[in-house]
Amino acid sequence: MYVTERQAAAAEPPGVRGGQATGTRTFVVGASAEDRLDRYLAGRCPDLSRTRLTRLISDGLVTVNGGGAKASMTVHRGDEITLVVPAPTPTSLEAEALPLAIVYEDADLLVVDKPPGLPVHPSPGHPSHTLVNALLAHCTDLSGIGGVLRPGIVHRLDMDTSGLVVVAKHDAAHQALARALKERRVTKVYLALVWGRPQPPEGSIDAPIGRDRRNRKRMAVVSGGREAQTSYRTLEAHGETSLLELRPRTGRTHQIRVHLASMGHPIVGDGVYGRRRTDLVARQFLHAAGLGFRLPSTGEHREFTAPLPPDLQQALARARP
Repeated sequence: MYVTERQAAAAEPPGVRGGQATGTRTFVVGASAEDRLDRYLAGRCPDLSRTRLTRLISDGLVTVNGGGAKASMTVHRGDEITLVVPAPTPTSLEAEALPLAIVYEDADLLVVDKPPGLPVHPSPGHPSHTLVNALLAHCTDLSGIGGVLRPGIVHRLDMDTSGLVVVAKHDAAHQALARALKERRVTKVYLALVWGRPQPPEGSIDAPIGRDRRNRKRMAVVSGGREAQTSYRTLEAHGETSLLELRPRTGRTHQIRVHLASMGHPIVGDGVYGRRRTDLVARQFLHAAGLGFRLPSTGEHREFTAPLPPDLQQALARARP
């Protein structure tokens, strides 16, 4: 693909159109485009992350006027930049045909209703039997994330949290969805059963979150932590518990669990930030019930929902008077 600066700007699509393109791309820098090489390419290759572009430059797959290139070098008017995007490499992870509840799927992404107890990513404690392993077996049209044939998890849920997760099939969709999350254009709705009755029954929690200074394995509300906001609304008030609808505006680790615990109303079943009681439910009562965003390819806004799974339905029935 050979384009001039003006043609490149005119050809940039408003959204994602299919998978990541591999092969050679050539750009000629225009008069007003003097910039760092990595920034210049990031502005013209929306399907590739800045990290991926930096890696391609360091791997020698980018040349400027036929010579070597560095990410920090400045490009000038008339410079010819050639970028080679190799085909994605196979992943070392094993595909596993695990049951999946697919709520929505197209050429760019999937929305999955994740069951409780299923980790999203492989980790030292869970090297297999994860959502990623299951998606590798399900998806036959992956075109790579970061140069590897794997699904792109756009946001995470804790292992014991159930509900909706959106997954990208290629870099362009992953970039678009990650950008929408960062710009707070993705709506997320959770349901949680908590101890006690929050007062007021509806409100917003604005408290920074960081590592707990007394226990580095936990998060906590700490001064100097990262900005975090969660709005809540009481749907039901019982004798000992309340059912809340929660809408996090930010996406910090364990945000909802930490914010509710900081109010004095920890989630039922949360043994890390509250008290573990198994008479109501054997895990934390937290469910990602709603997810809304614009489809990367068409810009159409879609809303997806997932009902409470059976264990949480039963727990809620036991909690009601």
